[in-house]
Amino acid sequence: MSSTFPSTPVMAAPTAPPSLPLATPWLPQSRAPRLTLGAALALGVLAEVLLDRALWGVSFPLMVLALVAMLVGLGGREGWQRARPNAWLLAPLLAVSGFVAVRDSPWLTALNVLTAGTLLLLLAHFWGAGRVQRLGLWGYPRVVLGSAFRGMLHPPALVRDSVDLSAAKRHAPSIIPFARGVLLALPVLAVFALLLSSADVAFASAVRRVWDVDLGALLGVSVARAVGVGFSAAVAASVLGHALRRRRGREEGEEEVPPATPRLGLIEALTLILAVDALFLAFAGFQVAYLFIGDASSPAPGYSSYAAYAREGFFELLVVSMLTLGLVMALARWTRRESPLARAVFQAGATVMVALTLVIVASAVKRMTLLEEAYGYTRLRVFTHVFMVALGGVLAWRAVTLWWRPERFTVGAFVAALGAVLAVNVINPDALIVRLNIARVAAVPHVDDDYLYTLSADAMPELARGFASGQLTDSMGLAHIEMGDACEAMPWPEWNLSRWRACQVLEADRFRVSAGGS
Repeated sequence: MSSTFPSTPVMAAPTAPPSLPLATPWLPQSRAPRLTLGAALALGVLAEVLLDRALWGVSFPLMVLALVAMLVGLGGREGWQRARPNAWLLAPLLAVSGFVAVRDSPWLTALNVLTAGTLLLLLAHFWGAGRVQRLGLWGYPRVVLGSAFRGMLHPPALVRDSVDLSAAKRHAPSIIPFARGVLLALPVLAVFALLLSSADVAFASAVRRVWDVDLGALLGVSVARAVGVGFSAAVAASVLGHALRRRRGREEGEEEVPPATPRLGLIEALTLILAVDALFLAFAGFQVAYLFIGDASSPAPGYSSYAAYAREGFFELLVVSMLTLGLVMALARWTRRESPLARAVFQAGATVMVALTLVIVASAVKRMTLLEEAYGYTRLRVFTHVFMVALGGVLAWRAVTLWWRPERFTVGAFVAALGAVLAVNVINPDALIVRLNIARVAAVPHVDDDYLYTLSADAMPELARGFASGQLTDSMGLAHIEMGDACEAMPWPEWNLSRWRACQVLEADRFRVSAGGS
């Protein structure tokens, strides 16, 4: 008797889909990961060749150009179309990078490198979408810092998407026997090499030459260069990967900053504005009467000298000016202004506050001028002068945007900051310091020559003119200036216009001294 049983389908064991090595969801997805990784490694090698030096010159702008060119090449035509609204950032980026090959002042070099890094991070963030003009006041630091931190995720993501680590794991067992073979061969080779060296003098000499190589130093240099290439490649991968990433959702700068919900009544805001206006008006009256109309060369009441008056009040005025700018911005953002009349009254009161603040800035500039006339010009004072002029420009722009396009204040302030960086490069502070201090010779009995000799190669042509005109009379002349090996064998990546001109001036001075001695 046969019995039949219903057949049950045989279920196959589920197969797990192959998983990527290091498949971590928090790592970003990359576009063209292998090309990007290869470009980053190439830039890392180039950075090691150009930037691993005591001095930077044309190497820095060349490195920036290479990074931008790689970004444009990887993004292609479609990427450039998306990036074009923010391509104006390339102009100040290339300008401040180029000044690294023009100026020698360490202050300017640090400022230019920092500015170039900030512009690169902004460019990377806005390469695929968004506009810089749409950022709010705090959007710029958020984008710069956010791009720097999020960029750190891209090097491991590029490695994950480009390198098949599972294949390396499969071939790992075959590497272990090879390593054991090397360990077995080393002592055998040592014994045979010792015996063969005893048998032949020429061979022994060749072996000694091999052993005389400082393997430790060679290995140390190799490791250091490998670390340098790896670090530079990681930085390049961060910038390229962040610029070419696959975007998820809206990011900073892709939409206009929404207006804040007003929380302060118009009466309260006007009371505060008019009270500050009255205080500033009284202070401005004293400042104009003493600094701009009266005799500012005589000490103010309560001060031993006008220099002490200028020095003690300057930074307080600077802080007041910056706090006032913040106050006007906060009131413009949080004050309720329902009717056209309310808006006009608020704008008029805030404009008066800004105008009186400009008088305070002018007072601070005048005090700094008095301080310089008394004690001379230094880097800190020149840079502070430029900063105050930029602050005055930002305040004036704030007054304009109270009446027209208020959402464009932030980008105008950003452009003013870039303008200040370019302006301080153009005026060449070290050369200006020498020229203005030498001009004081007729008014003061002594010029601080020692400080002038500590300035960078930017000041060399002005120092030479000072000695040639007889206004500087130190017997050693330009022999005070120490250029090191810069004039003897300067590698081409370290070439810098100011250092080259300084070397030309020193060579001409040595020729003049030797001709005079003969």
